Amino acid sequence: MRRDAGSLRHNLARVRALAPGCRVWAVIKADAYGHGIEWAAAQLDGRADGFAVSCVEEAVYLREAGVSSPILVLQGPRAAMDWKTCAAYRLQPVLHDEGQLPGLAAFHGELPGLWIKLDTGMHRLGFPPLKAQILFEQLHRRPAARGGLGWLTHLACADQPGHPQNRAQLDQFAYSVSELPGHRSVANSAAVVSGLAGAGPPGEWVRPGIMLYGPSPLQGGEGPEQDLCPVMTVTAPLIAIKALEPGASVGYGATWSATRPVRAGVVAIGYADGYPRHAPSGTPVLVHGHACPLIGRVSMDMLEIDITSVPAARVGDWVTLWGDGLPVERIARFAGTIGYELLTRVSGRLRIADD
Repeated sequence: MRRDAGSLRHNLARVRALAPGCRVWAVIKADAYGHGIEWAAAQLDGRADGFAVSCVEEAVYLREAGVSSPILVLQGPRAAMDWKTCAAYRLQPVLHDEGQLPGLAAFHGELPGLWIKLDTGMHRLGFPPLKAQILFEQLHRRPAARGGLGWLTHLACADQPGHPQNRAQLDQFAYSVSELPGHRSVANSAAVVSGLAGAGPPGEWVRPGIMLYGPSPLQGGEGPEQDLCPVMTVTAPLIAIKALEPGASVGYGATWSATRPVRAGVVAIGYADGYPRHAPSGTPVLVHGHACPLIGRVSMDMLEIDITSVPAARVGDWVTLWGDGLPVERIARFAGTIGYELLTRVSGRLRIADD
């Protein structure tokens, strides 16, 4: 696996171009979408305005690795003791559920920021929007809020820019917090790319995740269409080449059979490395820059491809499974999933090379 720091920084620049005037929480949760959380933080330190992670444990890891930038904890404290951890490590937690309130009530420390999440239609995390004023009155004088209150929500359908729920959620959020002070944060990657972030009101933060790593956040889109560059390129070597006669089958279950003479290549990567086992025959890979189809079922450590159209291919050549020249979204569509899943499932046994 190769990681390209220049592409990561390019994609952050695209965020700033698409959301001028906004500050940026670079989302590096889930090990930076499979790219390495410490590596991603090091590349974006001083370029992003802060980092967003899922849980307190991820944030503590970053602090102990030497990251000093602001850190937003999207799921906030899960236990009462987490409030003290947030204070000790200078974290900005998100308050999103009644179950967090007793722990906050027992906490008397100060935080660099406290964010309140409103559920405007995702129906996952967040308080009812009509409770925003009540929460503000309860919290704004507490020590935990001395660093400032912020308000955020999450759009359910931003990957479909024309979906009516986008406008409904934006309007409800704007109405709920219109009279309240504090920062705002609405836009994820899809909202940034589709223009739902706009220029942003004063104090608005955007929260790009997947677009930082190169894939398009829009349904059916591919990163290059939005001038996004893949940060991760997954490659593996050809370790065998064999000639197949018509009628010869390939792999477990004999699900694919040759209908003509075929030059088949065996690639040293499989589902134990994070390549999707359910990718069907016909899923493309790149050999010498040429698209070649997967044939047969993906095995634990190997897969086979038809390299008939690339006569120059030899054992030892490197095959691109996704990344530079082959967007991960394309592979995900063949496999019936999304690029997020493929990126986050890459196995640690793949060797990492950084550009």
